[in-house]
Amino acid sequence: MKGLARTGKGQIGWVEKPRPSAGPRDAIVRPLAFAPCTSEIHMIWGEMGDFMPPDRIMGHEAVGVVDEVGSEVCDFSTGDRVIVPAITPTFGRVPAQRGFAQHCNGMCSGMPFCTAKDGVFAEYFHVNDADANLAHLPAGISLEQAVMIGDMMTTGFYGAELADVALGSTVAVFGIGPVGLMGVAGAHLLGAAQILAVGSRPNAVKVAREFGATEIIDYHNGDTVQQIMDLTDGEGVDSAVTAGGDVSIIGQAVQVLKPGGTLGNVNAMEHAENIPIPLAAWGSGLGDKTIRGGLCPGGRARMERMAALVKHGRLDPSLMLTHRFTNFADIEEALILMHEKPRDLIKPAVILE
Repeated sequence: MKGLARTGKGQIGWVEKPRPSAGPRDAIVRPLAFAPCTSEIHMIWGEMGDFMPPDRIMGHEAVGVVDEVGSEVCDFSTGDRVIVPAITPTFGRVPAQRGFAQHCNGMCSGMPFCTAKDGVFAEYFHVNDADANLAHLPAGISLEQAVMIGDMMTTGFYGAELADVALGSTVAVFGIGPVGLMGVAGAHLLGAAQILAVGSRPNAVKVAREFGATEIIDYHNGDTVQQIMDLTDGEGVDSAVTAGGDVSIIGQAVQVLKPGGTLGNVNAMEHAENIPIPLAAWGSGLGDKTIRGGLCPGGRARMERMAALVKHGRLDPSLMLTHRFTNFADIEEALILMHEKPRDLIKPAVILE
């Protein structure tokens, strides 16, 4: 089979590999839609892929059709259309029983795509623990919507969940790329009253407002922290979600948190050894401000809940799709586009049907 791989640092190319085979509890899936993510950009052009073997096939966001199932798979059959989560843990491990399946075999190991095995940018790809990880694609959900569920939607929502967004609360979302936009949508659905979205790209600003942002903070108009404090009458916010930027974003979020506030980080960062936190803003360490960061949950139950929100019209994640491709080979162009990030980009995807 053919797949798009990281052939070296800063390099991608097409490779030929044997079609994967399914173990007793696994499935082999053929893609119907897939999308590149900033994580791939970190892995190919940044530091996160330095540990990878040569010619690792990339990709972890896909919707597909089941091509083969293992002998012990009960709930899926050949021909089923499925949502494939980016995070496909081994649910039999002890960390999963503790509630952190995304770290089932060590830190962040619940995402084996790209990191421990070939990813989804291939003619066929392998899904472990199929009954626990795949979710049936409900009728009425388009491929454009579904391809946003497995990573962007669950990750952005997890940011809002980590930040303990509550009814009537005030929330700041730092970064309104696709994950941040889903953070805005998650905060809105969790009942936030005031949602301040930090970003400036016109397409993203428009979608942020459609997803529930009440104010837009543009750093071109002045200091981000000061703008947030001014819009909250100097009090700051109850919750902050960091979904983009470098390590300095954490410090900004801490500065705008009220005492008792919570920061939820779903932004993977690199090019630094430490995260700077302004000591005064944290009350010299006594400010009762909580910082939480996590890899989004995956698995079937999570995907079914995300899909239910889309099916019943609570939100339309396909509003983030700005660049649509229709051929298998177009994933290379879509990935390069994600790397270059033109100003009109939110999310590219390849839709094969």
